[in-house]
Amino acid sequence: MQLDLSGRHALVCGASQGIGRASALELAGLGASVTLLARSAEALQALADQLPRTHADQHHDWRSVDMHDTAALRDAAAALVADAPVQILVNNTGGPPGGPAHMADAAAFETAFRQHLLAGQTLVQALLPGMREAAYGRIVNVISTSVKEPIAGLGVSNTVRAAVAGWAKTLSGELAADGITVNNVLPGYTRTARLDDILATRIKASGRDEDAVTRDMLATVPARRFGEAEEVAAVIAFLCTPAAAYVNGVSIAVDGGRTRALS
Repeated sequence: MQLDLSGRHALVCGASQGIGRASALELAGLGASVTLLARSAEALQALADQLPRTHADQHHDWRSVDMHDTAALRDAAAALVADAPVQILVNNTGGPPGGPAHMADAAAFETAFRQHLLAGQTLVQALLPGMREAAYGRIVNVISTSVKEPIAGLGVSNTVRAAVAGWAKTLSGELAADGITVNNVLPGYTRTARLDDILATRIKASGRDEDAVTRDMLATVPARRFGEAEEVAAVIAFLCTPAAAYVNGVSIAVDGGRTRALS
């Protein structure tokens, strides 16, 4: 199986923690040069120093950018590809705050749309020339199982994640002939800061304690446990490799079997 990413350059968003951080480690371990992107410069520098280097030409870097700031993101991406074209994009960012859709104001939807879909569009447009030149591109969007089954209490997230899934499916058809694949990874309940936020929202809404809320959540997962960021990152990394060249336009749940939908 061809998993070697030597000579490839990956941009990993949301890389300072959680699934983004784990993905950066996986891709670097497969030989890719990795540029980390998130807001926290200190965390990014620390991670860049820790990333594996399996060959002499492998180089790791970072960019401190807020995904909400479309103009700054566009400038950072343009400067990055001017130095070194990017063939792999892991489009990952933190989820919107919880709460029912009918209680969210318009600004919450606008903010989430900018952070998730407009940020992804900005990065894809900046990175596409390098992918096309290499005849090799991998775009992996980290979204949510809510694109298959909406999750109660995550109204804004459910809405915006579905928009990202539709955008990605459209791109997958447009770009496939250029050797570029576009896929989505849908994490289930995964031990990250996002899971902490979901737990806190459900505890507040129900008035129950953390153990009771956790038991209810795990009762919906056939594996009867929360996932680890590294387990999601392994699927992301596979989709970025040559071995996954014919996997395109799909949304893969990594959720311990929680999603009941067949497709």
